Amino acid sequence: MLLDLDDTLLDYSGGVDESWAGACRTCCTPDHVDPARLIETLGPTRRWFWDDPVRHKTERTDMPGAWRKIVAYALERLGHPNEALAEAIARDFAARRRERMCLFPEALACLERLRGRGLGLALVTNGDARQQRYKIERWDLARFFDVMVIEGEFGTGKPDEAVYRHALEKLGVAPREAWMVGDHLEFDVDAPQRLGLRGVWIDREGRGLPPASTVQPWRIVRSLEDLA
Repeated sequence: MLLDLDDTLLDYSGGVDESWAGACRTCCTPDHVDPARLIETLGPTRRWFWDDPVRHKTERTDMPGAWRKIVAYALERLGHPNEALAEAIARDFAARRRERMCLFPEALACLERLRGRGLGLALVTNGDARQQRYKIERWDLARFFDVMVIEGEFGTGKPDEAVYRHALEKLGVAPREAWMVGDHLEFDVDAPQRLGLRGVWIDREGRGLPPASTVQPWRIVRSLEDLA
């Protein structure tokens, strides 16, 4: 079984808006940059920054740098460019995110159960090597996995076929013998299923597939408990 990390094992997206808002209020002074205006501008700036596929791929391996650039672009839109302030807000945001991040309640029990059944497990995650290693070490996750493929260390990330092939090779299994489990329809379901793996999509909110989606997961689950 191949498992994603962020928003699969780890609640990574929870509290993002609140963390940005807190960082802006802490670092901004109303007579210089209005925190409320900056918070309002950051929303569309973040979407614009991450919605570009090329930028997403290149920037996600240096998240502190990406956060600083996002704030800098937002400040420019407000007519108040300030690199020092952008750096301060990005650092404050990063600290808040680390405080808010946590494993999903069922994550450790699920991993222990899967290991207890003798399954070979691979952690397959995109992102910044230092950020991802911090999460792995903080929650002592390495002990559960036979293989860990981190984009920032491996050199490329999902949905590149090389990522899944490498994990399968290290596990010593064929694609038809493996599942890929995660929250991202393209990275954790569509791409691995094209190779012959079975894609399990985690839909924690129970919203169902997007109306325009052409991806058909092998299974849809609400939480890691359902994997058993």
